[in-house]
Amino acid sequence: MSHPEIGQRLASIKHVVLVLSGKGGVGKSSCTVQLALSLANQGRKVGVLDIDLCGPSIPRMLGLEGRQIHQATAGWVPVFADSGKQLACMSIGFLLPNKNTSVVWRGPKKNAMIKQFLADVYWGDLDYLLIDTPPGTSDEHLAVVEYLQEWNPDGAVIVTTPQAVALSDVKKEINFCTKVGLPLLGLIENMSGF
Repeated sequence: MSHPEIGQRLASIKHVVLVLSGKGGVGKSSCTVQLALSLANQGRKVGVLDIDLCGPSIPRMLGLEGRQIHQATAGWVPVFADSGKQLACMSIGFLLPNKNTSVVWRGPKKNAMIKQFLADVYWGDLDYLLIDTPPGTSDEHLAVVEYLQEWNPDGAVIVTTPQAVALSDVKKEINFCTKVGLPLLGLIENMSGF
């Protein structure tokens, strides 16, 4: 299924990387933010798309809570985390009335929101777009992979912790990547030492 409006947005983005985890609470969003900050500190232009629609934490982690996105003729303008506009962020957290508002949506509405983020956000030229996902292999994952498939995202970074239950779930995430043809770029074992 072709989505030319998404292709138009992705045309100015050099690398698209999904950050995944089979388990919640492993620090996936923290790792996404650290990757983004590291890349931005190296002079790269980075966008972070938070598609954890029911638990959007990226705005808080980047110190952007309370900020708003703006509509321009080119589309939604992401929120910038720095004055040099090296690091941009888009999240449903910017669209909610307050940080305690819950998002209670079924799959089709989540899928539509993800498509809207991919099609309507005007990132401009980016070196990297990091996509922070919720835990698991559910609707959000299937939707984003489907929408991006035609444009060959670079792949996925998977985050886990050393506990057996997290490692078991991350194996499912690796299996998901294999099934949908998403290359595995790396595995981060978070919280594994002091």
